[in-house]
Amino acid sequence: MSQSWYVRRGKRLFDVVISLLLLVLGAPLMCGVALLVWATLGRPVLFSQLRPGFKGRPFRMMKFRTMADVRDATGQLLPDRDRLGRVGRVLRSLSLDELPELINVLRGEMSLVGPRPLLMAYLPRYTREQSRRHAVMPGLTGWAQVNGRNALTWPDKFRLDVWYVDHLSLRLDARILLRTVGQVLRRDGISQAGHVTAEEFMGNNQAEGPP
Repeated sequence: MSQSWYVRRGKRLFDVVISLLLLVLGAPLMCGVALLVWATLGRPVLFSQLRPGFKGRPFRMMKFRTMADVRDATGQLLPDRDRLGRVGRVLRSLSLDELPELINVLRGEMSLVGPRPLLMAYLPRYTREQSRRHAVMPGLTGWAQVNGRNALTWPDKFRLDVWYVDHLSLRLDARILLRTVGQVLRRDGISQAGHVTAEEFMGNNQAEGPP
């Protein structure tokens, strides 16, 4: 990855300006989504979870809540597919649940474009090459997202993430953002067949294809 001015300073400036603009312009929409979540799913309106950021350092990623707190007779949460109702599916299909991540971008924990932040549990499961995805800030959208999203196999996702790390540029980021808009409108690649989002990454010995 060439250490151009954009990589060193421009990308962060771009993130701050665009995320601040989107937060201001999108405030009415975010308030509307928050009220919808509160009315249908209750509190808390936001879901937060520790995710690995730049160089694997943990940060608390925020999203709008999309799942109901429904438990079985023993008090255990039901599977995701049983807790994701109609409202949650709509929010996910339009990526509206991702809007609070703009705050993560403004804080400097995420970028508008970069490999998606996955689970902390995945860190020791990566190969050395796959772990290179953490050489840049995680993003709201990324090269893997506009090339298949959750319909991709894990090895393909990681290959695309590492390709982005090696080719990061303003032109590429702008291209990804434009393609993201079209993908959201088409609702492409939201989930793998049989999964709410995607199967868990168990390491490089698991089957490479989606179930």
